[in-house]
Amino acid sequence: MGTGRILEITAPEQLEPLGAVGALPLVTPNELIGHTPDAHWVLVEDAGAPVGRCSLWWNQAPPWPGHRLGVIGHYAVRDGVAARALLQHACEQLRAHGCTLAVGPMDGTTWRRYRFIVERGSEPVFLLEPDNPDEWPAHFLAEGFAPLARYTSALNPNLTQEDGRAERAAARLAGRGIRIRTLDPATLERDLHRIYALSVISFRNNILYVPTTEREFTDQYRQILPHVRPELVLLAEDESGLVGFLFALPDLLQARRGERVDTIIFKTAAVLPARSHAGLGSLLVARCHALARDLGYRRAIHALMHEGNNSRNISNRTAQTIRRYALFARSLGP
Repeated sequence: MGTGRILEITAPEQLEPLGAVGALPLVTPNELIGHTPDAHWVLVEDAGAPVGRCSLWWNQAPPWPGHRLGVIGHYAVRDGVAARALLQHACEQLRAHGCTLAVGPMDGTTWRRYRFIVERGSEPVFLLEPDNPDEWPAHFLAEGFAPLARYTSALNPNLTQEDGRAERAAARLAGRGIRIRTLDPATLERDLHRIYALSVISFRNNILYVPTTEREFTDQYRQILPHVRPELVLLAEDESGLVGFLFALPDLLQARRGERVDTIIFKTAAVLPARSHAGLGSLLVARCHALARDLGYRRAIHALMHEGNNSRNISNRTAQTIRRYALFARSLGP
């Protein structure tokens, strides 16, 4: 690669000539503007072709006890040589802006793309799953990063299995006025607003949580709505409003591979934290399994669960881990 050059990109117009001379995919103008990074860098080889890129966030980074966090995201490189130069530059920049801990890969917040696949397993990538070349985690490890948080996806290969705890909870929750319905396209806008409000409350204790705007949240969901079957989106309500939801959709990547679409993906599930809602998460999962089975699906993927979350405890009753992921961190101290 020679010495190469690292270019700071401050406007979308700078991306077009770079994209014309190299095979490395660049960030989109929408990502550069909408994700509001504090800096975006592209590493180019001597001939001018891009071989690496990343964005940095330090002004609006998530909190972390005892540290000022800096975030590395929008990460892509051609090879290990480019990775070393880019990650060293990123850490130097974050340190220069007062950060004491670098975290990545994360596109600014956990509401967007983050984590690397670190154990791929034998199952193919599923719809909406973040993918990466298998060598990219090693790039971070080589520069002194270590796993900060670990995640898994799990597969339930048999939707005829029943969760006895969930069914025992059903009568108790019904007695407390909680009813479960499927998504109604006629009330979609109202329901998206309520799903956003519940998510902000339910996820606020998650690792590296920062709030997101309702516009960004609903824009993300609207992008996938054309692929959604309303029967696989469950809303749990009582007299106060929405108290839980589960958002699932078919794995349409199976069709692109020429396979029968027989798998659904549990993208997101959330329940308001309250003792009166105990067991609701298990019930939503069990009901969605049953609905999917009745619609002709055979399998369900419980996607991208933090190892410490209650969702993983629920998943463990019926599903087995098929993939592992990690988010990495490195001290920027002296």
